[in-house]
Amino acid sequence: MLTNIIFVTLTVLIWSAADLAEAQQVKKIPHIGYLTGTFASATPGRRDVFRQGLRELGYVEGQNLILVQRFADGKLERLPELAEELVRLNVDIIVTAGLGPTRAAKAATTTIPIVMTNEGDPVGAGLVKSLARPGGNITGLSTLAPELNGKRLEILKEMVPKLSRVAVFRTSTQPGIAQILKELDIAAKALDIRLQYLDVLEHKHISRTFQAATKERAGGALFIVAGAVVNEQRAQIAALAVKSRLPVMYTGRAYVESGGLVTYGINTEDLDRRAATYVDKILKGQKPGDLPIEQPMKFHFIINLRAAKGIDLTIPPNVLVRADRVIR
Repeated sequence: MLTNIIFVTLTVLIWSAADLAEAQQVKKIPHIGYLTGTFASATPGRRDVFRQGLRELGYVEGQNLILVQRFADGKLERLPELAEELVRLNVDIIVTAGLGPTRAAKAATTTIPIVMTNEGDPVGAGLVKSLARPGGNITGLSTLAPELNGKRLEILKEMVPKLSRVAVFRTSTQPGIAQILKELDIAAKALDIRLQYLDVLEHKHISRTFQAATKERAGGALFIVAGAVVNEQRAQIAALAVKSRLPVMYTGRAYVESGGLVTYGINTEDLDRRAATYVDKILKGQKPGDLPIEQPMKFHFIINLRAAKGIDLTIPPNVLVRADRVIR
């Protein structure tokens, strides 16, 4: 009888140990939150590159890593709610795409590591103490390149030599916009260009801002509107530029691939790929506050000749030869 009791007890203990081991094994699969202000359909390429970066480091989604994605669908006021939801789900790391998502994640947690994929000025925004030693629970990639918008304006001037007035489509509520506009003012003064600022807070504002630019006789435009506001309207924006006969410089290649004229900017897909290395390091025990924030290493310059033809613009050969890619 005693032997039977001992046998049953041991069997139960073995089963319990096996169940515990299995539960622990399941718990070990890291859950990575991904928070963005855009639509799910707006930036699939960037998320695919992030996934590719993870795969290169040995992480297979659904096997040894779970990606929990949350999209604000252009409604940036939803970001705090979505960030808090990821915290309630107890994800191991939150990856953020943009300053709005990073701020929302920072407000939602001081303990879960946050990996930024493309922050303009994380120190200036008060997200981290320094690029070398961020401290706290935030690290990742910065798009800090102070001369970038000045360079865009310079290229636009080369494409349209007689350019004297440029419309700047921007989102006044976008975090960090004040610094961007300050840099633009300095560059415009050096190039003897007058800037006309046009605010785009919602996608319904796009048409009227193009009309305003035409009315004020702008000879070109910079389109630096917050992506979450207009990512779903790229083709419409390109069509309005043609209708307005306005040479427009964009911040991302997706606009040019949707029919826009030209883009000069940071290769954001490279930042997304590199974000995977931060996830890997944190999962292996490194603290986010000890991981230096890296800056852009790759840029792209793309020209769409079909768009140029649509507005009867001839691109100077010395500009064309410098492009990384020409869409014909």
